[in-house]
Amino acid sequence: MTGVIRPVTAAQYAATETALARLLGTERDVILLQGEALLGLEAAARGIGGPGRRVLNIITGPYGLLLGRWLGAGGATVTELSAPQGQAITADQVAAALRTAPTGYDVVAVVHAEASTGIVNPLADIAVLAKRGSALLVVDAVASAGAEPLAIDDWDLDVVIIGPQKALGGPSGVSAAVLGPRAWEVIEANPAAPRESILSLLDWRQAWLRSGRISLPVIPHHLETRALGSALAALATEGLDQVIRRHRRARDATRAGLRALSFGLYVQDDRQAASVATVALPPRGIDPGPLLSAASGAARAGVADEGAASPGMIAAAAPGALADRAIRINHTGPDAALAPVLNTLTCLGSALRALGGSADVAGAVGAAAEDWSLAASP
Repeated sequence: MTGVIRPVTAAQYAATETALARLLGTERDVILLQGEALLGLEAAARGIGGPGRRVLNIITGPYGLLLGRWLGAGGATVTELSAPQGQAITADQVAAALRTAPTGYDVVAVVHAEASTGIVNPLADIAVLAKRGSALLVVDAVASAGAEPLAIDDWDLDVVIIGPQKALGGPSGVSAAVLGPRAWEVIEANPAAPRESILSLLDWRQAWLRSGRISLPVIPHHLETRALGSALAALATEGLDQVIRRHRRARDATRAGLRALSFGLYVQDDRQAASVATVALPPRGIDPGPLLSAASGAARAGVADEGAASPGMIAAAAPGALADRAIRINHTGPDAALAPVLNTLTCLGSALRALGGSADVAGAVGAAAEDWSLAASP
Protein backbone atom coordinates (compact mmCIF):
# COMPACT_ATOMS: atom_id res chain seq x y z
CA MET A 1 0.00 0.00 0.00
CA THR A 2 1.39 3.42 -0.96
CA GLY A 3 1.30 6.41 1.36
CA VAL A 4 1.55 4.37 4.56
CA ILE A 5 3.82 5.86 7.23
CA ARG A 6 5.62 3.10 9.07
CA PRO A 7 5.95 3.76 12.81
CA VAL A 8 9.41 4.33 14.25
CA THR A 9 10.29 1.44 16.53
CA ALA A 10 12.14 1.73 19.82
CA ALA A 11 15.19 0.16 18.20
CA GLN A 12 15.15 2.71 15.36
CA TYR A 13 14.66 5.56 17.83
CA ALA A 14 17.61 4.37 19.91
CA ALA A 15 19.70 3.97 16.75
CA THR A 16 19.01 7.60 15.84
CA GLU A 17 20.15 8.74 19.28
CA THR A 18 23.29 6.62 18.93
CA ALA A 19 24.00 8.09 15.50
CA LEU A 20 23.68 11.62 16.89
CA ALA A 21 25.95 10.79 19.82
CA ARG A 22 28.52 9.34 17.42
CA LEU A 23 28.37 12.42 15.19
CA LEU A 24 28.86 14.72 18.19
CA GLY A 25 31.63 12.54 19.59
CA THR A 26 30.01 12.19 23.01
CA GLU A 27 29.54 9.24 25.35
CA ARG A 28 27.06 11.13 27.52
CA ASP A 29 23.33 10.48 27.60
CA VAL A 30 21.60 11.68 24.42
CA ILE A 31 17.81 11.93 24.51
CA LEU A 32 15.87 12.64 21.34
CA LEU A 33 12.95 14.91 22.26
CA GLN A 34 9.68 15.10 20.36
CA GLY A 35 9.47 18.81 19.71
CA GLU A 36 11.49 21.68 18.28
CA ALA A 37 14.51 23.02 20.10
CA LEU A 38 12.63 25.39 22.41
CA LEU A 39 11.17 22.29 24.08
CA GLY A 40 14.64 21.02 24.94
CA LEU A 41 15.82 24.43 26.15
CA GLU A 42 12.85 24.93 28.45
CA ALA A 43 13.03 21.34 29.73
CA ALA A 44 16.71 21.79 30.62
CA ALA A 45 16.17 25.20 32.20
CA ARG A 46 13.25 24.10 34.35
CA GLY A 47 15.04 20.92 35.36
CA ILE A 48 18.18 22.79 36.42
CA GLY A 49 16.72 26.06 37.70
CA GLY A 50 15.36 25.07 41.11
CA PRO A 51 14.80 27.13 44.27
CA GLY A 52 18.01 28.50 45.74
CA ARG A 53 20.00 27.85 42.57
CA ARG A 54 22.33 30.72 41.68
CA VAL A 55 22.69 31.20 37.93
CA LEU A 56 25.00 33.38 35.87
CA ASN A 57 23.22 33.79 32.53
CA ILE A 58 25.30 35.13 29.63
CA ILE A 59 23.29 37.22 27.17
CA THR A 60 24.35 38.07 23.63
CA GLY A 61 20.92 37.90 22.00
CA PRO A 62 17.25 37.05 22.53
CA TYR A 63 17.76 33.33 23.10
CA GLY A 64 20.01 34.05 26.06
CA LEU A 65 17.27 36.21 27.54
CA LEU A 66 14.72 33.45 27.05
CA LEU A 67 16.95 30.82 28.66
CA GLY A 68 17.38 33.06 31.71
CA ARG A 69 13.63 33.55 32.07
CA TRP A 70 13.01 29.82 32.11
CA LEU A 71 15.77 29.25 34.67
CA GLY A 72 14.22 31.92 36.88
CA ALA A 73 10.71 30.52 36.45
CA GLY A 74 11.77 27.41 38.35
CA GLY A 75 12.89 29.44 41.34
CA ALA A 76 16.54 30.11 40.54
CA THR A 77 18.16 33.45 41.22
CA VAL A 78 19.44 34.63 37.84
CA THR A 79 22.17 37.21 37.37
CA GLU A 80 22.55 38.51 33.82
CA LEU A 81 25.91 39.13 32.19
CA SER A 82 25.29 41.02 28.95
CA ALA A 83 27.75 41.81 26.20
CA PRO A 84 27.56 45.09 24.26
CA GLN A 85 25.44 44.97 21.10
CA GLY A 86 27.18 43.23 18.23
CA GLN A 87 29.81 41.67 20.46
CA ALA A 88 30.41 38.28 22.01
CA ILE A 89 31.06 37.92 25.70
CA THR A 90 34.75 37.62 26.56
CA ALA A 91 36.48 35.16 28.85
CA ASP A 92 37.72 38.06 30.95
CA GLN A 93 34.16 39.31 31.49
CA VAL A 94 33.00 35.87 32.57
CA ALA A 95 36.01 35.42 34.85
CA ALA A 96 35.34 38.78 36.50
CA ALA A 97 31.66 37.96 37.04
CA LEU A 98 32.51 34.61 38.62
CA ARG A 99 35.29 36.09 40.72
CA THR A 100 33.28 38.98 42.14
CA ALA A 101 30.10 37.04 42.98
CA PRO A 102 29.72 37.17 46.80
CA THR A 103 28.44 33.60 47.12
CA GLY A 104 29.49 32.14 43.78
CA TYR A 105 27.27 30.50 41.16
CA ASP A 106 25.83 27.02 40.89
CA VAL A 107 25.10 27.29 37.16
CA VAL A 108 26.50 29.14 34.16
CA ALA A 109 24.19 29.32 31.12
CA VAL A 110 25.27 30.40 27.65
CA VAL A 111 24.09 30.36 24.05
CA HIS A 112 27.05 29.11 22.02
CA ALA A 113 26.04 30.79 18.74
CA GLU A 114 23.15 33.24 18.37
CA ALA A 115 21.47 32.70 15.01
CA SER A 116 19.48 35.91 15.53
CA THR A 117 22.55 38.15 15.89
CA GLY A 118 25.34 36.14 14.25
CA ILE A 119 27.49 36.10 17.39
CA VAL A 120 29.52 33.14 18.62
CA ASN A 121 30.71 33.01 22.23
CA PRO A 122 34.04 31.48 23.39
CA LEU A 123 32.50 28.29 24.75
CA ALA A 124 35.75 26.40 25.41
CA ASP A 125 37.05 29.24 27.60
CA ILE A 126 33.72 29.62 29.39
CA ALA A 127 33.69 25.88 30.12
CA VAL A 128 37.10 26.10 31.80
CA LEU A 129 35.97 29.04 33.94
CA ALA A 130 32.69 27.39 34.93
CA LYS A 131 34.43 24.22 36.04
CA ARG A 132 37.05 26.22 37.94
CA GLY A 133 34.17 27.74 39.90
CA SER A 134 32.45 24.34 40.31
CA ALA A 135 29.44 25.60 38.35
CA LEU A 136 27.25 23.44 36.14
CA LEU A 137 27.39 24.57 32.49
CA VAL A 138 24.17 24.71 30.43
CA VAL A 139 24.70 25.29 26.71
CA ASP A 140 22.24 26.25 23.99
CA ALA A 141 23.94 24.69 20.95
CA VAL A 142 20.87 24.77 18.73
CA ALA A 143 22.53 26.97 16.09
CA SER A 144 26.14 26.01 16.69
CA ALA A 145 26.04 22.21 16.33
CA GLY A 146 27.49 21.51 12.90
CA ALA A 147 28.67 25.08 12.38
CA GLU A 148 31.15 25.48 15.25
CA PRO A 149 33.50 23.11 17.08
CA LEU A 150 31.52 21.53 19.94
CA ALA A 151 33.69 19.19 22.01
CA ILE A 152 31.06 18.11 24.52
CA ASP A 153 33.13 15.54 26.42
CA ASP A 154 36.54 17.22 26.12
CA TRP A 155 35.12 20.52 27.36
CA ASP A 156 33.02 18.73 30.01
CA LEU A 157 29.75 20.40 29.01
CA ASP A 158 27.06 19.32 31.47
CA VAL A 159 23.88 20.10 29.51
CA VAL A 160 23.80 20.71 25.75
CA ILE A 161 20.64 21.25 23.72
CA ILE A 162 20.83 20.41 20.02
CA GLY A 163 18.52 21.58 17.23
CA PRO A 164 19.04 19.70 13.94
CA GLN A 165 17.14 22.18 11.77
CA LYS A 166 20.03 24.61 11.28
CA ALA A 167 23.62 23.63 10.51
CA LEU A 168 22.88 19.90 10.68
CA GLY A 169 20.40 20.26 7.82
CA GLY A 170 17.74 18.18 9.57
CA PRO A 171 14.07 18.61 10.56
CA SER A 172 12.70 21.14 13.03
CA GLY A 173 10.17 18.91 14.77
CA VAL A 174 12.66 17.02 16.93
CA SER A 175 15.53 18.14 19.15
CA ALA A 176 17.97 16.53 21.55
CA ALA A 177 19.37 16.95 25.04
CA VAL A 178 22.86 15.76 25.97
CA LEU A 179 23.37 15.36 29.71
CA GLY A 180 26.34 14.41 31.84
CA PRO A 181 26.34 12.86 35.32
CA ARG A 182 26.56 16.15 37.20
CA ALA A 183 23.52 17.45 35.36
CA TRP A 184 21.45 14.43 36.37
CA GLU A 185 22.50 14.89 40.00
CA VAL A 186 21.36 18.52 39.98
CA ILE A 187 18.04 17.77 38.28
CA GLU A 188 17.27 14.87 40.61
CA ALA A 189 17.99 17.09 43.63
CA ASN A 190 15.64 19.81 42.35
CA PRO A 191 12.20 19.53 43.98
CA ALA A 192 10.77 21.82 41.28
CA ALA A 193 12.01 19.73 38.37
CA PRO A 194 9.06 18.77 36.13
CA ARG A 195 7.58 15.30 36.51
CA GLU A 196 4.87 13.62 34.42
CA SER A 197 5.32 16.46 31.97
CA ILE A 198 6.50 16.99 28.41
CA LEU A 199 9.24 19.10 30.03
CA SER A 200 10.47 16.28 32.26
CA LEU A 201 13.93 14.99 31.47
CA LEU A 202 13.68 12.80 34.56
CA ASP A 203 10.70 10.98 33.03
CA TRP A 204 12.80 10.21 29.96
CA ARG A 205 15.66 8.96 32.10
CA GLN A 206 13.43 6.66 34.12
CA ALA A 207 11.18 5.33 31.38
CA TRP A 208 13.66 5.23 28.49
CA LEU A 209 17.31 5.25 29.49
CA ARG A 210 17.03 3.11 32.62
CA SER A 211 14.80 0.58 30.85
CA GLY A 212 17.55 -0.04 28.31
CA ARG A 213 15.70 1.92 25.58
CA ILE A 214 13.41 -1.04 24.95
CA SER A 215 9.99 0.60 25.06
CA LEU A 216 9.27 4.16 23.92
CA PRO A 217 7.44 6.28 26.52
CA VAL A 218 5.88 8.45 23.77
CA ILE A 219 4.48 8.09 20.29
CA PRO A 220 7.26 9.66 18.22
CA HIS A 221 6.94 12.03 15.30
CA HIS A 222 7.64 9.35 12.74
CA LEU A 223 8.40 11.54 9.73
CA GLU A 224 10.58 13.96 11.70
CA THR A 225 12.50 11.16 13.39
CA ARG A 226 13.13 9.41 10.09
CA ALA A 227 14.19 12.70 8.50
CA LEU A 228 16.72 13.22 11.28
CA GLY A 229 18.10 9.75 10.70
CA SER A 230 18.57 10.55 7.01
CA ALA A 231 20.25 13.86 7.82
CA LEU A 232 22.63 12.19 10.27
CA ALA A 233 23.58 9.59 7.66
CA ALA A 234 24.43 12.34 5.17
CA LEU A 235 26.44 14.23 7.78
CA ALA A 236 28.37 11.11 8.70
CA THR A 237 29.27 10.64 5.04
CA GLU A 238 30.49 14.22 4.67
CA GLY A 239 32.18 14.26 8.07
CA LEU A 240 31.43 16.77 10.83
CA ASP A 241 34.79 18.53 10.50
CA GLN A 242 34.08 19.15 6.83
CA VAL A 243 30.56 20.39 7.62
CA ILE A 244 31.98 22.90 10.10
CA ARG A 245 34.66 23.97 7.63
CA ARG A 246 32.02 24.48 4.93
CA HIS A 247 30.02 26.73 7.25
CA ARG A 248 33.09 28.81 8.08
CA ARG A 249 33.92 29.25 4.41
CA ALA A 250 30.35 30.37 3.69
CA ARG A 251 30.51 32.85 6.58
CA ASP A 252 33.82 34.35 5.46
CA ALA A 253 32.79 34.55 1.81
CA THR A 254 29.54 36.26 2.81
CA ARG A 255 31.32 38.83 4.95
CA ALA A 256 33.84 39.58 2.18
CA GLY A 257 31.06 40.10 -0.36
CA LEU A 258 28.94 42.26 1.93
CA ARG A 259 31.89 44.53 2.67
CA ALA A 260 32.46 44.94 -1.07
CA LEU A 261 28.81 46.02 -1.38
CA SER A 262 29.35 48.62 1.39
CA PHE A 263 27.13 46.83 3.92
CA GLY A 264 27.95 47.22 7.57
CA LEU A 265 28.35 44.09 9.68
CA TYR A 266 26.50 43.85 12.99
CA VAL A 267 29.35 41.72 14.35
CA GLN A 268 32.39 43.69 13.28
CA ASP A 269 35.04 41.43 14.80
CA ASP A 270 35.54 38.47 12.45
CA ARG A 271 36.67 36.33 15.39
CA GLN A 272 33.26 36.76 17.06
CA ALA A 273 31.19 36.05 13.93
CA ALA A 274 29.07 32.91 14.00
CA SER A 275 29.23 30.48 11.09
CA VAL A 276 25.48 29.93 11.01
CA ALA A 277 24.29 33.40 9.93
CA THR A 278 25.47 36.95 9.25
CA VAL A 279 23.50 40.05 10.22
CA ALA A 280 24.23 42.97 7.88
CA LEU A 281 23.32 46.66 7.92
CA PRO A 282 22.35 48.11 4.52
CA PRO A 283 24.19 51.20 3.23
CA ARG A 284 22.99 54.55 4.49
CA GLY A 285 19.61 55.56 3.11
CA ILE A 286 18.54 52.01 2.21
CA ASP A 287 15.78 50.41 4.30
CA PRO A 288 15.83 46.63 4.85
CA GLY A 289 12.22 46.06 3.78
CA PRO A 290 12.40 47.57 0.28
CA LEU A 291 15.87 46.12 -0.15
CA LEU A 292 14.69 42.58 0.51
CA SER A 293 11.64 43.06 -1.68
CA ALA A 294 13.81 44.22 -4.59
CA ALA A 295 16.33 41.44 -3.96
CA SER A 296 13.55 38.84 -3.98
CA GLY A 297 12.36 40.24 -7.29
CA ALA A 298 15.89 39.94 -8.66
CA ALA A 299 16.05 36.33 -7.48
CA ARG A 300 12.77 35.52 -9.23
CA ALA A 301 14.08 37.11 -12.39
CA GLY A 302 17.13 34.85 -12.27
CA VAL A 303 19.69 37.64 -12.46
CA ALA A 304 22.21 35.63 -10.49
CA ASP A 305 22.51 32.59 -12.68
CA GLU A 306 21.76 33.66 -16.26
CA GLY A 307 18.67 31.53 -16.56
CA ALA A 308 19.95 28.40 -14.83
CA ALA A 309 18.14 26.87 -11.88
CA SER A 310 18.60 29.35 -9.02
CA PRO A 311 20.24 28.06 -5.83
CA GLY A 312 18.01 30.46 -3.93
CA MET A 313 18.49 33.74 -2.10
CA ILE A 314 19.28 33.18 1.55
CA ALA A 315 18.67 36.72 2.83
CA ALA A 316 15.74 37.58 5.08
CA ALA A 317 14.74 40.21 7.58
CA ALA A 318 16.78 40.18 10.75
CA PRO A 319 14.67 38.92 13.67
CA GLY A 320 13.39 40.85 16.64
CA ALA A 321 14.64 44.32 17.42
CA LEU A 322 17.04 44.31 14.47
CA ALA A 323 14.30 43.90 11.85
CA ASP A 324 13.93 47.61 11.09
CA ARG A 325 17.63 48.16 10.40
CA ALA A 326 19.27 44.89 9.34
CA ILE A 327 19.00 41.80 7.20
CA ARG A 328 20.25 38.29 7.94
CA ILE A 329 22.09 35.98 5.54
CA ASN A 330 21.27 32.39 6.54
CA HIS A 331 24.31 30.46 5.29
CA THR A 332 23.49 27.31 7.18
CA GLY A 333 22.79 23.64 6.48
CA PRO A 334 22.71 22.96 2.74
CA ASP A 335 22.99 26.74 2.15
CA ALA A 336 26.48 26.79 3.64
CA ALA A 337 27.83 26.69 0.10
CA LEU A 338 29.27 29.06 -2.47
CA ALA A 339 26.35 29.14 -4.94
CA PRO A 340 23.69 30.44 -2.51
CA VAL A 341 26.15 33.02 -1.17
CA LEU A 342 27.03 34.35 -4.61
CA ASN A 343 23.40 34.33 -5.69
CA THR A 344 22.40 36.33 -2.62
CA LEU A 345 25.16 38.88 -3.04
CA THR A 346 24.18 39.37 -6.69
CA CYS A 347 20.51 39.85 -5.79
CA LEU A 348 21.36 42.31 -3.02
CA GLY A 349 23.62 44.26 -5.36
CA SER A 350 20.90 44.38 -8.01
CA ALA A 351 18.44 45.58 -5.35
CA LEU A 352 20.77 48.38 -4.25
CA ARG A 353 20.96 49.63 -7.81
CA ALA A 354 17.19 49.41 -8.23
CA LEU A 355 16.76 51.57 -5.13
CA GLY A 356 19.09 54.25 -6.44
CA GLY A 357 22.25 53.16 -4.68
CA SER A 358 25.57 52.08 -6.13
CA ALA A 359 26.86 48.52 -6.02
CA ASP A 360 29.94 46.83 -7.41
CA VAL A 361 28.25 43.48 -7.93
CA ALA A 362 31.13 41.95 -9.85
CA GLY A 363 33.56 43.09 -7.17
CA ALA A 364 31.40 41.61 -4.41
CA VAL A 365 31.00 38.29 -6.18
CA GLY A 366 34.71 38.23 -6.92
CA ALA A 367 35.65 38.98 -3.31
CA ALA A 368 33.40 36.23 -2.01
CA ALA A 369 34.59 33.68 -4.56
CA GLU A 370 38.22 34.54 -3.89
CA ASP A 371 37.74 34.16 -0.14
CA TRP A 372 36.05 30.79 -0.67
CA SER A 373 38.87 29.60 -2.92
CA LEU A 374 41.61 30.77 -0.58
CA ALA A 375 39.98 28.85 2.27
CA ALA A 376 40.26 25.68 0.18
CA SER A 377 44.02 26.09 -0.15
CA PRO A 378 46.22 23.94 2.10
